[in-house]
Amino acid sequence: MDKEQFTGLILLSGLDRPGITDALFRVLAPFSITVLDLEQVVISGRLILATLIALNPAHEKAIESDLMASALELDCDIATLFATTTSSTIAAKPNLLHVVVLSTKLSPKAVAAIAGAISGTGANIERITRTASTPVTAIEFILSGGAQEKISASLAPLTAVHEVDIAVQPGGLARYARKLVQLDVDSTLITQEVIELLAAKAGVQAEVKVITESAMRGDIDFEESLRSRVALLKALPESVITQVQSEITLTSGARTLVSTLQSLGHVVTVVSGGFIDVIGPLLADLKILNFRANKLEIKDGLLTGGLEGPVIDRAAKAVALREFAALESISMEQTVAIGDGANDLDMIAAAGLGIAFNAKPAVKAAADSSVSSPNLDSVLYLLGIAPEIVL
Repeated sequence: MDKEQFTGLILLSGLDRPGITDALFRVLAPFSITVLDLEQVVISGRLILATLIALNPAHEKAIESDLMASALELDCDIATLFATTTSSTIAAKPNLLHVVVLSTKLSPKAVAAIAGAISGTGANIERITRTASTPVTAIEFILSGGAQEKISASLAPLTAVHEVDIAVQPGGLARYARKLVQLDVDSTLITQEVIELLAAKAGVQAEVKVITESAMRGDIDFEESLRSRVALLKALPESVITQVQSEITLTSGARTLVSTLQSLGHVVTVVSGGFIDVIGPLLADLKILNFRANKLEIKDGLLTGGLEGPVIDRAAKAVALREFAALESISMEQTVAIGDGANDLDMIAAAGLGIAFNAKPAVKAAADSSVSSPNLDSVLYLLGIAPEIVL
């Protein structure tokens, strides 16, 4: 509950070195004081420390005098503000929202636009922190008094204009709950399109690539496009599958993303419009147990140009997300779907957080957030996972 009390705001700044925080609070220790809030940050070797205290008004002058003497001794600047206020710590405020901004080169214009859009919705910025500096800069805004959908809609137009990626998520325990993160494979988990690697062995790469690009844009039905491309692989020796497996390259940061999520108890699943024949060993290496992918039909050591079983298309990816979440007893609100193409749209829409990874414009427009960095582990920062625990 908010309550009126006499408080003192203390702001210390100066060159960082060991012992400053200890010295400040040793000055305050003899007085009857309650620490209400505390924030400290070091930027480029300079320390900024702010604390809010509740105190007896009769002690104001003595505390201020001791602080000024300490400032001279520490060679720091200390500013104070004492007043009767209605105070409430950020922890006591309900329905906080987290806005995570990712950028490889964050500009003042971008920060101003983001802050302006937030204030325009009636929300208040309670805290801003840098949560990562590599491979991208990640800045987290904690907001109070805002509606998630309204803030998301207000911030969405800024992503293209200022070349930033933005995610808006609810705070509280839900932010740190066990999650299921589902990944597309081609051009997401790996850098290539598997069918194009196979097509290169059959000498039909150009024809297949044209069909693939059309399907990823959503110009033609995925199943139709897949069957057309696979038909061009007819009579290809089964042995090329092993060759292609050795050519697959994981996307930068993919192994870090998967291993970090798994080490924290989250579940990673995979759905692919490609072929389990090719990606099976990779999934085993990454210890991914739940997956769906298409199966090439092979007879007498040759690809027939057909498929076995149902096609893993746009709808099937969303079905897989729901089934895997139910299998792991994870609510759909705690699911994350990551993909780049039109056949990922249904699972992105179904997930609690849909992320477009270096995606086509239509996918970016439909997703809750996007990642434009080539590093897949940037997704961790959108999820609020600190770089100190990234494996």
